[in-house]
Amino acid sequence: MKLDHLVHTLTFDVFGTILDLGGGHAPRLRAFLKSKASAMTAEELWARWRNRQRIEQYQDNQFYTGHYGYLDSSRRALIYTLRASKLPFEDKDITRIMEGWQELTPFPDAVPGLRRLAARFKLVALSNGERELLTHLVKNRIGHDFAAAISVQDVGVFKPHPQVYRYAARVLGAEPCELMMVSSHGFDVVGARVSGYRAAYVNRYDLPYDETPYRFDVEASDLLALAEKLGCT
Repeated sequence: MKLDHLVHTLTFDVFGTILDLGGGHAPRLRAFLKSKASAMTAEELWARWRNRQRIEQYQDNQFYTGHYGYLDSSRRALIYTLRASKLPFEDKDITRIMEGWQELTPFPDAVPGLRRLAARFKLVALSNGERELLTHLVKNRIGHDFAAAISVQDVGVFKPHPQVYRYAARVLGAEPCELMMVSSHGFDVVGARVSGYRAAYVNRYDLPYDETPYRFDVEASDLLALAEKLGCT
C-alpha cells in the first residue's frame, strides 16, 4: 500500500497490540482459579476483566473527577469482575494477579515487525499506561528503541479521547495527518482518525471494525503483515 508521503511517524498502542495481555496474564489467572476450585477458564476470566477495565476507563474520562491511571482502573476492574463472577478473593490474590502487568511479553511478530517498520518510519509508543509502567515495559519487556514513549498520564485522560492524540502530535512537533496510529483496538483507531491521524487496524483478534465513518487506512493481521503492506521489506 502506498501512503501519503506526509506520513513519517507511526504511533503504537502497547497493550494488546505489541504486548500479549491474555497470554501474559493467563498463568496467574489460572493459578488463582485453581486455588478456588473454579471451573472457569483463565481465558474467560481475562475477557470479563478486560471488558470491565474498558468500562472503568470510559467512566474515568466521562466523570471529570481526576485521572486514576491504568493500573488503578485495572485493579478496580479486577475486583469488580471477581465479585461479579462470585469468586472469593483476598488482598494477596489481587496483588499477585496485578503483578502480571509488570511481566508481559510481546507477541512473536511484534519486535521483528517493529524493526522492519523502523526502516521507513519513526516509531513512537502512545499508551494508556502510566509513565513508570510504560518505561519499564518498553525497556525491559519489549526492548525496542522507540523514538519516544508518550503516556496518557501527561494528558489526564485515556484513549480514545481526542486530547491524547492531539497532545502526542504537539509533543512530536507534527501535524496529525503526518502520523499513523497503529492499534489492535477499534476504539483507538476511531479516536485517532477523529483526531486527524491516518490509522492501521491490526486485527489480531479477528473482530469486525466499528460501524463508523472513521475508517482505517490499512488492515493487517499482525505487525509483520503491516510492514509488508506498508512496503517495509
